[in-house]
Amino acid sequence: MAKLTAALLAFALHATVLAAPLPGPARAEVNALLARLHSSGCQFNRNGSWYTGAEARKHLLRKLEYLEDRSLVASAEQFIDKGAAASSSSGKAYLVKCADAQALESKAWLLAELKAIRAR
Repeated sequence: MAKLTAALLAFALHATVLAAPLPGPARAEVNALLARLHSSGCQFNRNGSWYTGAEARKHLLRKLEYLEDRSLVASAEQFIDKGAAASSSSGKAYLVKCADAQALESKAWLLAELKAIRAR
């Protein structure tokens, strides 16, 4: 029993050490992107349903936590590609629709916003 407990503790510690949050500058960019989405007044389509920017931000933050827990992202672009471009369950691209404009794939919208953030 002691060996099993020690093995489980070692595994838990190893998994914790492996989890890596985004580096500070990348996290700041992702936070800025999600803040823009939240305050944009745009709608976000996920698997055929439209959501507010605030709901989209909440969903994408959960996806970011998932990716960080598995050390799968190290940049804003990786977050966009792996977490904010498409549904992980259906594979369908997410869409962003602002006012009367045509809906865009979220990847294109987020990359354009990231470019604007970096230009400041």
